[in-house]
This record gives sequence, C-alpha cells and structure tokens, in this order.
Amino acid sequence: MGFLDAIFKRNSELSFMFDTEFFVSASTRIHMKHLAVETCANFLARTISQSEFRVKADGVYVKDELYYKMNVRPNKNQSATEFWEQVIINMIYDNEVLIIQSDDEDLLIADDFTHNEYAVYEDTFTDVTIGDYTFKRVFKQSEVLHMRYANKNLQPLIDGLYKDYADLFSSVLGAQKRKNQIRSTVSIDSSVAKDAEKMAKLQAYIDKLYKSIRKNTDVAVVPEQPGFGYKEHASGTGNQSVDEINKVTNGFLNQIAMAIGIPAGLLHGDLAGVKEITKSYTVFTVKPMLKKIRDECNSKFFTMKEYLSGSLIEVKIASYESIFDLAVAIDKLVSSGTFNRREIRGEAGFDTPEGEEFDKFYITKNYMEEGKEDSEQKT
Repeated sequence: MGFLDAIFKRNSELSFMFDTEFFVSASTRIHMKHLAVETCANFLARTISQSEFRVKADGVYVKDELYYKMNVRPNKNQSATEFWEQVIINMIYDNEVLIIQSDDEDLLIADDFTHNEYAVYEDTFTDVTIGDYTFKRVFKQSEVLHMRYANKNLQPLIDGLYKDYADLFSSVLGAQKRKNQIRSTVSIDSSVAKDAEKMAKLQAYIDKLYKSIRKNTDVAVVPEQPGFGYKEHASGTGNQSVDEINKVTNGFLNQIAMAIGIPAGLLHGDLAGVKEITKSYTVFTVKPMLKKIRDECNSKFFTMKEYLSGSLIEVKIASYESIFDLAVAIDKLVSSGTFNRREIRGEAGFDTPEGEEFDKFYITKNYMEEGKEDSEQKT
C-alpha cells in the first residue's frame, strides 16, 4: 500500500481534492519569436521592394526586357514587389538566397539547394528545388544570382536570444495569470466525508461546478447544497496590468530589430526624430542591402567591358523626402554654380532630357566676385 493510499484511507474526505484540474500546462511561447522575426523581416523587405532597378546601356537609361523583369514581372507567378520581398526574407532566414534563370528567362527564387564551394574553381549549385520540382542540371556561379546576408547565420543568434526571453515571458505571464486567478475553498459536512457514495456524487458535482466557472467567464451561478459550502477569496491586488508582458515582448522585438539593423522607433511608430531615424535606417541598413543586390546583378548581367562602357544597373531607393522638400537646396546648388542641372537630376534619381542646356552652369549675382557687376546691369 502506497503512502498516499494510507492517507486517503484515513482521510477519505481529502481524496476528491486531487481529482480537480488545478494545474494547466503552459502554452508554447514560440509565437513571440515568429512575430518578432516576421515583423522585422517584412519591414525591411517592404522597404527594399519599393526601389526601382534602372538599367543603363552605354550610359543612357533604357527600359528593356531586363528592366521589365526587375521592376514589373520577374516570372509568371510573382510581381516584382512579391519577388523582392521574398528575396529579402530568404536572405534573413536562410542567410543566403539563390536566383536562377529558367529556359524562358524567368527569374526564379530557389526554395532549397546545395552549394558546392571551391577554393579555386567556380562554385556550383545542385539539387536546386523550386516548389515541388528539382532541377537535374548543375548551375554555375556565373549563371545565377547568389547573395549572402551576413558572415554568420542570424538564426542561431535569434534562437539563443529567444530562449532567455521565452523563460522571462513565461514567468511574467504566469505571474499576471496568478493575479487574475479565482481562488476558492470548499467546505463539506463531516458526515458526508464518511459516506463513499455521497463523496462520489459530491466529486461529480464539484467537477461540473469547476467546468462551469471556467466556461462561463461572465456569469457563473453556484447553487447551495446541504453540507456543502463554496467561498471565493480575493486575490489581494487591484491593478491588473499587462505592461510587464509588453515590456518583455517589445524588448525581444527590439533586440531582433537591432540585429537586423532596423531602428526600434520605426517599428513602434514613434514620431519623435523620425526623419533622422529614417535617414540612419536608409544609410546603414537599406543601402548596404541594395548594394549587395546591385553588385551581384551588375557582375552577372554585364561583362566587364560592358560595365566600364556605362552598361549597368542602378537602384533608385524609395526616398523618405519629397522632391519639394529639397527645392531650396537644389536651387542653392544650381545658383551657386556648384552643379549643373544634369548632375542634380542624376543625383535626385531622374532622367535628363536631351539638350546642351542641362550641361550649362548658372550663377546668380549673389555669388559673384566682389566688385563685379552683372552684365545685364551694365548700360
């Protein structure tokens, strides 16, 4: 006979207490990890997907088939926005992305592949899988677009960080649940505890009562029974807040954002200093990512001779400033004679119409050398 059996035999009124489901297993907190990573990855992906890939042929902007593939429809099943979003997400999750060109010249993102690296010879890619189809051929490095996100895989860093925050999150969430917990006691008549049949009926009644209280969160009626008393006890706290939970989840989100290079203020929608934050995000996160893509495209779509003669791909990044916000600065640059209009339009990301007048330099009399007059002022 076990130790508990001996206790229950002497105190049969205690046995029913161990039948009630007092403890509920904790749910997995994996959703916090997915939410943070998805939020950051999609934020960066949406930013990159707004860029325009501009094609130059011999120094002149053109809109050809390559331009169409890069900006409108890379393949039959994806728009350019969807395509570049997937490219960025794959780079963040897998640390690298492989883009191949099909026989009909569609650009396709590989779901899985084997990268065969060599020290001297050209790398190759085998077992390239897209959807449920696996290519039998071997792709050479010169035939594909292959980009790496960072030197180390980001995922192990996220996993290690998540383990610490998940434990903290579970602890804080459990504490908040305990603050809202319904605590009650049940008192029974001593004569009932000695009758096994009555105890069985009472146990069934308590089980139904427990389920009713859990199910009916708004109103739960507890009928009185002879020899049975039910009493609830206050939890002892008046202010129930989820601020601590939000602090933990936001803390984890901020750590992931910092690892990827996204200012936390942008994710949370903070308006204070948003212009400077956006500028920092553009310079230190978006532009380096676009440069990886641009360099890879230029090295694969053009030969060295073509590139040096002015055939290349440039990326016009989504501007965080309106062209009208730059009007005063543009006027100063042109009127001071520092730049001509062709140079300014190029820096602003616009095409320059044909005409020699765009190559001329202008200067206002405010910038003229002291003692000299404007020729139009002379009579």
